[in-house]
Amino acid sequence: MTVEVRPASVFEDVRTLLGPKSPGANVCWCLSYRLPSKLNHELRGPARGEYVADLCHRQPPPGVLAYEGGEPVGWAAVAPRSDTSFARSRRIPYVDDLPVWSLWCVRVRPGHRRKGLSHALISGAVEFARAHGAPAIEAYPLDSGDAKVDMTMAYAGLRKNFERAGFAHAADTTSVLAGHPRVLMRLDLR
Repeated sequence: MTVEVRPASVFEDVRTLLGPKSPGANVCWCLSYRLPSKLNHELRGPARGEYVADLCHRQPPPGVLAYEGGEPVGWAAVAPRSDTSFARSRRIPYVDDLPVWSLWCVRVRPGHRRKGLSHALISGAVEFARAHGAPAIEAYPLDSGDAKVDMTMAYAGLRKNFERAGFAHAADTTSVLAGHPRVLMRLDLR
């Protein structure tokens, strides 16, 4: 399997990973942590996809995509923390004043899981952040131990996968997702 991870600048490929089956659906599009709450709730149906299409044409794009044989099979959202709701979070603490980037969503399409794509996406997101001058990158994965995690809620990633990628535990949080605590993991890129 040859996997290539590259910036998410092709909207049609992003739509393949994040778009709803119904164009009028009001699902995430991976915007819930990227936008202020008010704007996130105001964007309805097709307007959500239009917003993401605009993000794909900006610099930097909204994340990275993994491709297997030219087909988009995975997504990771990564951006400066200051551009996300994590900058205002009461549940995810600040470690220091370093202008870190956040990696908050790792998604692999059904039928392509258990091939190591999440590891490739994490690595690709790290390199993307580094290429855009990030001094460090943070993630807020589930600390689930050996407990099974519902795939719908596994988008935050698992602590052990970030540890394998060199991230270290930087802080506990008061955030809980799908019954599992989330931890703040950090990788210094300097």
